[in-house]
Amino acid sequence: MKITVIGAGLVGLASAHALAAEGHDVTVLDREGPAAGASQGNAGWLAHTDIDPIASPKMLRRVPRFLLDPLGPLAIRPSYLLPILPWLTRLIWASRPDNLARSVEALVSLQRLAMPAWTKLSGELGLARLIHRRGGLFVFDDADAFARAKGHFQKQRAFGVACDLLDAVEVRQMEPALSDRIVAAAFFPDAAHVTDPREVTQALFDAALERGVRFQKAAVSRIEPGSPVRIGLAGGGSRTADKVVLAAGAWSKPLAAALGDVVPLDTERGYNVSFPGVTGLLNRPVSFDGQGFVATPLDSGLRIGGAVELGGLELPPNHARTRALYAKATRYLRDLPAFDSGTLWMGFRPSIPDSLPVIGRSRATPDVLYAFGHGHYGLTQSAATADLVAALIAGRAPAIDLARFSPQRF
Repeated sequence: MKITVIGAGLVGLASAHALAAEGHDVTVLDREGPAAGASQGNAGWLAHTDIDPIASPKMLRRVPRFLLDPLGPLAIRPSYLLPILPWLTRLIWASRPDNLARSVEALVSLQRLAMPAWTKLSGELGLARLIHRRGGLFVFDDADAFARAKGHFQKQRAFGVACDLLDAVEVRQMEPALSDRIVAAAFFPDAAHVTDPREVTQALFDAALERGVRFQKAAVSRIEPGSPVRIGLAGGGSRTADKVVLAAGAWSKPLAAALGDVVPLDTERGYNVSFPGVTGLLNRPVSFDGQGFVATPLDSGLRIGGAVELGGLELPPNHARTRALYAKATRYLRDLPAFDSGTLWMGFRPSIPDSLPVIGRSRATPDVLYAFGHGHYGLTQSAATADLVAALIAGRAPAIDLARFSPQRF
């Protein structure tokens, strides 16, 4: 079939590969080009070991404390408070115990597909060198917090996630750059990270062109159901396709809404500072409990980032948040370079309140499929999502139940 994929980020490009591998004629459209959004600036973790949605009672308990600090792990820009209220209401609803349990079950089902899908895709394309399998650390500066978290680690083990608990000495043997503030950690040996998210996305793009996938730089203004489907382009013009895959990340919402699918997609604005050429300080990714940031040893340099700011797509970045992340990092990591030597970035995580992406067919036509809203797990879940999309287009039963990912679940 003639298939158009809207979006040249990780999810869109992985989908293009999965469809081209089945013999389809694939064209990718993007308003900027490959790796222009969150796919270039994410933390670089293949975090398939995570099993908890963002929406959870634990997160809700922390919200009041977070919001008292405008530069803390979670902030809402004052001018965006009213627009984000419906999304926050759904977040609270998704945190109810029965809703949370269903979300965990669905999230785990998708996370279990993530690494096998990435292993298969990277192996087929000769890109296995771009994935480092050194595990990941979740570290604590509070012994009581670590003790309370042991129940959660046991829950992860029950879902098949390998997890080793380390004391302070063992942590620093593994990562000598961690300061004496760190008292314990959980080590996830099956976690992985990539050489650099931009490099991975560009490699997927280049490999797609080599296998015959075409690319057109164009912004999409509308999708019109029909046989074939018509795609209107900003500035005039259009193209047609037998099937369309909408994988435009944070910019997917209005296109889906015009097709009758009102999806509560908003953005979690993430910040980071990267230090090009600073390698060897850490061996593996480290997440810092309760601090809202992570540190990743990319091949291109050390990246420190994280936090959540709810502020939509239009407001300018507030890099005072990035400086605050760096200030925290100096308390936990030795020998960090000066902040001003780093490169700043802010990007938009396309997030759904229940922390589950939208994967499924449009209400308007089965010939338009959605693959967006992956939040913090776009890199992790991209290859698995692509396989699910390919199965739906081929008429095969997907590997997991997609009811919890349906665009119509809202």
